[in-house]
Parts: sequence; C-alpha cells; structure tokens
Amino acid sequence: MKSPFASSFFSTFLLWVLSLSLLASTAACSDDQKSKIQSALPGIVSKPGGPQPKLDSVYVVRQMLAEPAFKDQLDWAKKFYRERDFRLGWFRNHELVPQAQTMLSVLDKAAEEGLDPKDYKVKDFNKLFAELEKAQQDTTRRNALEKEIDVALSGTYFNYASDFYRGTVDPRKTKGVDWRVKRNKIKLHKALMTILKERESTYPYYEFEPLHPEYDRLKKALADYRALQRNGGWVKIPATLKLKPGDASASVPLLRQRLLNEPAPAATPVTPVSNGGPNTQAAPAPKYDSELVNAVKEFQELNGLRPDGVVGGETLKQLNVPLEDRIEQIMLNMERWRWVPKRFEADYLLVNIPDYKLHVIENNKEVFDMRVIVGKTLNATPVFSDKMEYVVLAPYWNVPYSIIDKELRPKLAADPYSTLDRLDMEVVKGSGAKATPVDPGTIDWANLTEKTWRYTLRRRPGPQNDLGNVKFIFPNSDDIYLHDTPHDELFNQTKRGFSHGCVRVQDPIRLATYLLRNKSGWGESNIMSTISQGQEKYVSLPEKLPVYLVYFTSWVDEAGKVHFRDDIYGHDKSLAREYFD
Repeated sequence: MKSPFASSFFSTFLLWVLSLSLLASTAACSDDQKSKIQSALPGIVSKPGGPQPKLDSVYVVRQMLAEPAFKDQLDWAKKFYRERDFRLGWFRNHELVPQAQTMLSVLDKAAEEGLDPKDYKVKDFNKLFAELEKAQQDTTRRNALEKEIDVALSGTYFNYASDFYRGTVDPRKTKGVDWRVKRNKIKLHKALMTILKERESTYPYYEFEPLHPEYDRLKKALADYRALQRNGGWVKIPATLKLKPGDASASVPLLRQRLLNEPAPAATPVTPVSNGGPNTQAAPAPKYDSELVNAVKEFQELNGLRPDGVVGGETLKQLNVPLEDRIEQIMLNMERWRWVPKRFEADYLLVNIPDYKLHVIENNKEVFDMRVIVGKTLNATPVFSDKMEYVVLAPYWNVPYSIIDKELRPKLAADPYSTLDRLDMEVVKGSGAKATPVDPGTIDWANLTEKTWRYTLRRRPGPQNDLGNVKFIFPNSDDIYLHDTPHDELFNQTKRGFSHGCVRVQDPIRLATYLLRNKSGWGESNIMSTISQGQEKYVSLPEKLPVYLVYFTSWVDEAGKVHFRDDIYGHDKSLAREYFD
C-alpha cells in the first residue's frame, strides 16, 4: 500500500511536470489560450513576480462595506467572486484588463443617461493605478493593491449598473411612485462576467449599452434638448396670442422660430420720409400661412392635442412649457424604461395611460392600436402588469360597493324596486351560473356598510350595460379589466379620463376577434351572434396574454419625433421628488 506521503509527492511531481510543459508551450500560444491555461491552473502560469493573488469572502465583504456607495451592492459582489472561486476579475496575469478603462470612460458620460457621474466616481482610480505602477517591484504591496483595485472596480460597476439597468429609484419601495409592472430580472454579476468576456449573452452588457431601443431614442432626444438649452433654449410665445389659419400677427415670426427653427427676426429699420420725420407707418403683420399651420398641427399631435391648427389655450400652454421641464420629463421616462423587463414577450397588449391608447403587439411588432378611456384623477387606473385569460361576451356589470355607497344608496333606500327596474339591475347571491336572485326589499340600504354587504348588485347584459358587449379579464387584486362602453362619443375627446379605473376600449369587437383568432368557432360572426343572445359567456384565450398598463409621459417614435403627454395622475411629480433629490 502506498503511503499518503508518497501519493502527495507523486501528485505534486505530476503537477510540476505538467506546469513545465505548459510553460514551455506558452510561447506558441495566443493570449486567449494563455488565459485559459491560467484559469485551469491558477497561480502557476503568471507574469514574473509570483502568482495572481486571490480574494476571500471576508476581504470582499470588508472592502464593500467600507465604502458607503457600495454597501447596497454587497450581494452582487459576493455572487460575482463566489462564482469565480474568488479569483480577481479585472486583472489577467497582473495586468489590468481593458474593460476597466472602458467602464471608467462610461462613467464620464453618465450624464448622457440622465445620471450624475459624481455618484459613481467614489474611488480615485488614477491614484490607485499610479500606486500600482510604483509597486511593481514590491510583490506584497502590488498584490494588496490589485485586490483593493479589483473589488473597487467591481463595486463601481455594480453601483453604476444597478442604476443604469434597474433604475435609481425602486418603485416598489418608494411611496407615491405607482408602478407595479413586473420588473426586470437582471443578474448583475452575470452581466459583469459578460463584460469581462467570461460568458456570452444576448444582451449588450459587454458594450455597456441600454436594453431597449425606446430608451436609446429618449437618450438621443435628451442630448438634442440639452444642446438646444446650451444655445439659449426656445422663445416664449405671448400668453395672449390667439391665431387661426389665415390670421396675421406680429407674433408669427416667434412661432416660426419656435417650430420651424428659423432665426430670430431682424429689427425693422426706421425709414425716413421726405419731410425729414420718421416713417411711423407699421409694416403689415406676417400671415399665419399653411407651412406654419402644418407645423402647429404636428406639434399638437406630438403633444396629444386636437390637430386643428389653432394657437391658443392648451396649445399655447404646451408651447410655453420651459425647456428645462421637458428635459426633466425625458429623464424621468428614461428611468421608467430601466424598470421594465429586459425583454418583453413576443405577443402582448400595452396600454399607455397618459396617451389614452392601447397597442397590440404580435411577434414583437405592433399590429394595430386603438383609443382607450382611463380612470379619472380620483379613480386613477393603476400601473401594473398581468396576463389576460378570458374574453367575456354579453357581460354583467357588477357594481362596485363604492358606487353603491356614494351614488345609489339614497335611491335604493327610497324605492329599491323601481330604481333597480329603471337601471336594469338585480341583486344576486353567489356568482356565475350559481347566482340566485335576492329580494332588494329585504336589504337595509340606508344602513348598509361594506362589511355587511354580502350580495352582488349587477346590471344585466344589454345596450345600456356599462361594460358594453365585451369584457377582457386579466385577474388581479385591483379588479381592473378592459371593456366596451355604450358611450362611444367619449372617444372623440383628446383627454379621456372618464372611468372609475378600468380601461374602456374603442373597438372591442376587433380586439375580441383578434384575441380569439386562433380559437376554433370564435370568428367575428359567432362573437356577434353570442352577444345578441344576451347571455353572459366566458371564452378562455388559447394562451394567456401578457398585459402591461404603463405610464410614459414622453417617448420618441421611430421617425425620431419626441412626444409629450400631461402628467394626468401626478406620477411624474412623485418620481421627480425621488429622482432629483
């Protein structure tokens, strides 16, 4: 039997022979091959001066906690170093990898992302690099600096990447910021490994690039607006201006300067007259011509206004929004793009609440959109995501208790029978096919409380039903859904905040037909036939479909045009208090 000592000696001898062989072959190896050899046998193949130092968990924790800016990133650092068996990440053979300088140059341009570079430049790397250069002949000092620099670079990356890829504000932990859309699941330690070329990824982490083209377009708009700001901003239009197509006004040159980027009008010289006095006859006011009218109409469309070409009122108000406010608005919406999943599903529905619009996405492309009505300010439509499961044809409308309490109680207390008959409503116990009628005269409507309310008040299917002919359900705790409405005239309004919180869609039959297109027997004719029967019918979707109710008050379309919308619920104001604090 071999002794343990003999086995150990034999293993060490083999390792020594293998090492010599590898060292002899490195002259013919590429840098990538050398790196792989060093990873396979850490500490054996190295630059003259000894093996690359290694870290341990205690050191990583101590260094991260010593810097206040890194404390929140400790978990990422632990995961990163644990996965690499505590080998250094930013050094190869005692040499700093080029990605370190790339990252530091990215931090210099953080303002382009709407971020503050000072938040990430918490370590003086120039000083550390200079000290490292001086310590090359002192192995102990050099190794200590390499370890310190490595953890500092990782902490800096996680500090920046957390804000850049996940947002500076956590909407789920910040009071007043209403955003419950599912978040991205970026693993920052994996992203850093991608940057260091230790793994591959379909996401552009290795280039420190944003994940969404919508974000990138906003970033370009931010640069353009800041350039405009440096050049003096835009002119203010007189608050009393009122212009219709064909009118003439002395303010027309200002409007042309604002919308057509024409230079400021030159001062009109005073011309002498024959008797030696000045010519006091005023030049005719410039005309509000078709070119400028079209520019105003485009501006109105980009700001969610009726494109009638009339200057005044809301159009004038939007023209005079300070440039600084628009810059902040762009930055806030860039922040929201950091919150969303790093990749949407191929098929989904998206409702942008401030734009009052539903977008239908299939195979990552929009197939159609339609106008929607959202909640009033006091009944704000919540911002969240879920999955649609059912289309309900000829639905009942279950009256929320809040409406019973605030709007119907006096009438029901005075005469429940005639009130319910006039409203085409009924009281039932239970739900669905098991619902049974309840005599409304047996209910003490005057003293009813939400706690004692044990029934359902519902309006029967029909032309006056508040849900119209179709209801689209994605079960959620807020009881929010999409639905039809008998009040189609409201879709002609530019600002459509009329509901109690649910989202009314302009063309429910088209949406229902689209959603059921892959379900046998549910074409448009069958949908209309079922509705006409006046019996509530649940139809399950072939597959659950993601639905996103989001809140973007600024975006850039594919043509590069910047859109702005009103902050109808004050969410921008709430976010601004956190973001710009």
